Amino acid sequence: MAPKSQQNSKPKKRKQISGNKSSSHGSISKKPKFVDSKSSKSPRLGTVGKPFKPPKQKENQHFKSNVVKAEARKENSVPTTNRDRRVQAKELAEARKKKRKRHYDLEHELARLWEEMRKRDITKEDRSKLISKALENMKGKIPEIAGSHVSSRVLQTCVKHCTDTERDAVFEELKPHFLTLASNTYAVHLVKKMLDNASKKQLAVFISSLRGHVASLLRHMVGSLVVEHAYHLANAAQKQTLLQELYSLELQLFKDMVSVKESRLVDIISKLDIQKASVSRHMTSVIQPILEKGIVDHSIIHRVLMEYFTVADKTSAADVVQQLSSSLLVRMIHTKDGSRIGILCIKHGSAKERKKSIKGMKGHMKKIAHEQHASMVLVCIISVVDDTKLIRKIIISELEKDLKELILDKNGRRVLLQLLHPNCSRYFSPDDLASLNSSIPSLCSKGESGVEKAEEKVENDTGEKESEADGSKVSAEGSEVVEGGKKDPLIRRHELLVDSGLAEKLVDVCINDAGEILRSNFGREVLYEVATGGADGILQSKLGEKLSALYEAIASLAAEPKPEDAASGNEHVFENFHSSRTIRKLILDCPAFALTLWNKALEGKSKLWAQGHSCKIVQAFLESSDSNIREIARVELQSLIDEGVLKIPDSKMSANKS
Repeated sequence: MAPKSQQNSKPKKRKQISGNKSSSHGSISKKPKFVDSKSSKSPRLGTVGKPFKPPKQKENQHFKSNVVKAEARKENSVPTTNRDRRVQAKELAEARKKKRKRHYDLEHELARLWEEMRKRDITKEDRSKLISKALENMKGKIPEIAGSHVSSRVLQTCVKHCTDTERDAVFEELKPHFLTLASNTYAVHLVKKMLDNASKKQLAVFISSLRGHVASLLRHMVGSLVVEHAYHLANAAQKQTLLQELYSLELQLFKDMVSVKESRLVDIISKLDIQKASVSRHMTSVIQPILEKGIVDHSIIHRVLMEYFTVADKTSAADVVQQLSSSLLVRMIHTKDGSRIGILCIKHGSAKERKKSIKGMKGHMKKIAHEQHASMVLVCIISVVDDTKLIRKIIISELEKDLKELILDKNGRRVLLQLLHPNCSRYFSPDDLASLNSSIPSLCSKGESGVEKAEEKVENDTGEKESEADGSKVSAEGSEVVEGGKKDPLIRRHELLVDSGLAEKLVDVCINDAGEILRSNFGREVLYEVATGGADGILQSKLGEKLSALYEAIASLAAEPKPEDAASGNEHVFENFHSSRTIRKLILDCPAFALTLWNKALEGKSKLWAQGHSCKIVQAFLESSDSNIREIARVELQSLIDEGVLKIPDSKMSANKS
């Protein structure tokens, strides 16, 4: 009986389980399933071992409503027109910016205030209120938002127009973060604006914060701008502090022992008794990464390179010259030290390196010629480089296009004057002539070695120095380097000035615009050199007829009647300050011109011009070095002297009679 009862009980047990399963889940059989169907085989238990309770009806309804809303939003989000698409794209961009930028709302508000405060017609009071409001909103957050494109501009405007108290508060907040901000693309402009408006004390604090980081910042494309700006604003002692960090690690320890008087590196080395080789090695490690990155635009780097050339050995100096003899050179020659570096690279570079340097200047000749320091590099090139074909092709061809502008420009005329009258102390300052005669000590010939050669001054008017018989030396690589060139200077000048056709065009410009050039402060000197034929009479042999035409053009201007209105724009060439003195010099130094002028403009009219600025022109005929000119003019001028109309100092009269 027992087996039968067991057999009967088993199906009952299965039936009971199935019945419990169906009864427990019967109430939610028609509802959506949220779990896998396989999981229904075993009951899920709660935390206390009770069967899992299904979610309530209310919660399921809430889920359904969320799903329906999401689907509806998805259907409505599809734009149907271009305007809707633009609006949706703008909303998405705004959402991304808010998620990405921590201070997005603040920056948006600052941009709105900035648009108001930078208006031109806004009053100072209204601008001050807006600036105060903007600074109040930014308080405590300035270092964080200073790197933003918009916030940086807002801060620059605030720093420029805010009060000293507000500016000091901004400075104090930014002070711990100067190094970080100096390397930021946008914050760097704020740092520079802070330095422009900083007090002397604040500038000193900023420069002291750069200690130990000058070299690393100069290797950074953005950070180097801050160091250069600080160097430009610093005084002599502060500049020396920045430079000493680049010279040697030892100088940073003993910087208090060096005074401002020892500005040159060689003086500092001799005073502190530091090994020159260790200084050279340290400077090489600093300079090479900067040159490799091409960061050569800053004056502080030019100063360091000039000092480096005074202590570098032959190989190191030649390597730097080779590196700079390229398109990098044109980016350096706008400063005084950069111009001297350009001159040294031209003088000590090989023929190949000189060619690369000149080709790197192609297309920039007009700008170079008009710059104060850069024009001296062109003067050096036409005085040193023997490849006259290359100079004519690249330099002369570009300068010929704007000859008149070049003649009338203070710096542009230097190239022309160097060809007409080389190294003349009337046209070049002692400092200019000293830079043309500077050299690198380690690359000089054995007889001219020494640091003094780099700083040597002019000893005579022409600026010429004694040199070796062949004028050549051997560089560190064994290639021949010619200082001053092998070609005869007169032949080089003739090829560049006369054979190239430059001189003929120059005379034509002087003939066509004689009046304007004569009355100008700078152009008159070029006209004087052209009219006298240049040094060594370089123009007389080939352009004699052209020069005679120039004399006629000047005499025609002088023969014009004296104007009644003595306005500055209508002054006669005899009465104008500049032209009267130039004509007087031409009478004294050029007998051919003096004869033409007397016959065409002054004969029989000398009494009219015996007073004012023009009296010096009349007197010049009696002071001429040519006896024939004096005799021609004496017949008419003696009567004016006797009448007392024309007065000549006794010393000049006695000199002429003797």
